Formats: sequence, structure tokens, C-alpha cells
Amino acid sequence: MPTVTHYNARVRVHSSAPTRLDLAGGTLDIWPLYLFHHGAQTLNAAISLRAECWITPSIDGAWHIASEDTGAVLRLDDLDEPTAPSQHRLLLRLLHFFRPDPIRIVTRSQSPLGAGLAGSSALSIALCSALARVNGDEYSPESLMNLAMNLESQVIGVPTGAQDYRPAMYGGIAALELGPSGVTRCELPVDPGDLASRVVLAYTGQSRDSGVNNWEITKRHIDGDTEIIALFDSIADVATSMRHALEAGDWLEVGRQMTREWELRKRLAPGVTTSVIDELVECGIQAGARAAKVCGAGGGGCLLFLADPGDASSVGRALDKAGARVLDAQIDVRGLHLETD
Repeated sequence: MPTVTHYNARVRVHSSAPTRLDLAGGTLDIWPLYLFHHGAQTLNAAISLRAECWITPSIDGAWHIASEDTGAVLRLDDLDEPTAPSQHRLLLRLLHFFRPDPIRIVTRSQSPLGAGLAGSSALSIALCSALARVNGDEYSPESLMNLAMNLESQVIGVPTGAQDYRPAMYGGIAALELGPSGVTRCELPVDPGDLASRVVLAYTGQSRDSGVNNWEITKRHIDGDTEIIALFDSIADVATSMRHALEAGDWLEVGRQMTREWELRKRLAPGVTTSVIDELVECGIQAGARAAKVCGAGGGGCLLFLADPGDASSVGRALDKAGARVLDAQIDVRGLHLETD
């Protein structure tokens, strides 16, 4: 842990980081799964639905936490108070790690709760960078991502994947190559506007718990479930094929691979879909979408639809009429943004 110095406790900080779309290869980014599949990679794109935090000095010697999304607030007179409301677990864990002088933290997320867009990971990156700035600590991007990942794992009680923190840190559209040497991020030569014009993102209104879903699958893989291992081999193949298609600008093939992954995901974990999800997928396809898949571990959250640019609006209208909430999300190329007053 870096040496903590509190010389700038009066600093005011605003930090924000983008959420992401997982395009292919998800779950393989959980260690050690990717070690067992040659050429494992995951593809994702950062989007403009950001997680934000504001840190200002405390005026009464206590630590204050407030969420603009839920309205939940918490006051701590001692960082070691034995209290851990579930809605504040992540923030409390970060406060216990960084141990800043008394401050007020306000958070806000533009992503719906449980959307499958890695909102908690984006918030972890934003908070870790802001708290480090308040303390005067220095972290490399890689060290900050590892810290955010490990602290979030402590909160949810199961391992997290590596992919969610890279879009939050760097933005853009990328492949994360996964292997014995670790995680290597490779930016993909895809025009952000081209991809954004083909994406329709719809929130089902149902939250989900990706940590539990992914951990059950991970345990079955490690226990040697041959069906799970074969499905992950196929998911790794899909990610490779989709990467080639994205690099070539072959959107028909991108759609075919997205459909293929969705079918594999349903076999991997039947709970990934629900009757609501099935109906919305069918609605989007009937309205002109070429492909669809859930974001994250599924069971709720957001659906990602791929459509030709001329059909995206009609797909969005059909989903809105069917009861989904269509989200306005562009591709975010900026990544983590930190401002200090």
C-alpha cells in the first residue's frame, strides 16, 4: 500500500469512468478460466453511461456517503464503526482501505442498477482514482485496476473478471488477450460512430447478480465439467471470429457471431434468459435487428441489439413499445476522467 499523506485533505475531486458493452468472450476473463482455453480473449466497448463521484471536505469531522441514485445516505464518526449497510458496502471497503481524512462522497451512475454494464466496476475505478488523489497517492493505471478489482472482489465475496476495469480506465473498443502472462489490451480499429449507429441498448427493468451467476459457472469449470469446458472452447472461438469480423468491418459476420454466442450462453447457464428477455429479443429481431444478446451474466439487466444503421431507430421504438427502456449510449473513447479543484 502506498504511503498515505493527508497534506491535501481540503481538495475537491470529481471523477468519472465509463461503463461497457461486452461484445464476446465474457466470463473467460475470470482467472483462472482463461488459462485453460488457447487464444482466450474478450471484446468490449466503453459507453457513455458513466459512474461518477464527487469528494469534498467534511465540515463536521465525520465521513459522509450519499448516493444520488438510491437516495441512501450514511454518516460515520469512526471509519471502524461496525456498520455495513449493503447499499454502501463498496464505499465502506474503499474508505477502510484508503483511510482519508473526513470527507463527503457523493456518487451517481448513469447506468441502471443491475444493468450488466459493469457499473460497479466503473464506480470502483472512479472512486479509487479520486480517493488516491485526495490522499496524494500515486498508482499506475495497471495498479489502480488491480486494486479496484481486488477490493470489489472482497465486497461481493467471489472473483471478478478482468475485462470490466479496462473500458473504465481507457475507454474505446478493445480486445483483451488473456493468457499466462496476464491481460493485454489491444485497441481495435473500429470506428466508434459506426458501431454506435448499429447498437440498440435496452434495459429490461429486471436487475441481475452477475457475481453469483459467473461464480457458479466458474466452479463447474474448475471441477472438470466437460460440457462447460466445451462450451467455453466455443465461446473463445466466437470471440476470435468476431474480432476478425470487427477488424474487417464485416457487420453481417459480427451479427452471426453475436447470435452464436447468445445460443452458447443459453446452454452455458439456462438462467441467463427469462420470459421477458426472450420476448424482448424476439421483438427486436422482428423489428429488424440482426442479432441480440444479454449484457453481462444475464438473468435481467440490459439487452444489446445489433442492427443496420437504418433499422436501429425502428428497433428502439419497438422495444420501447414492448416495455423496455432504450438507453442513449454512445461509444466512449475518453475513459477515466479526474478533475481537481
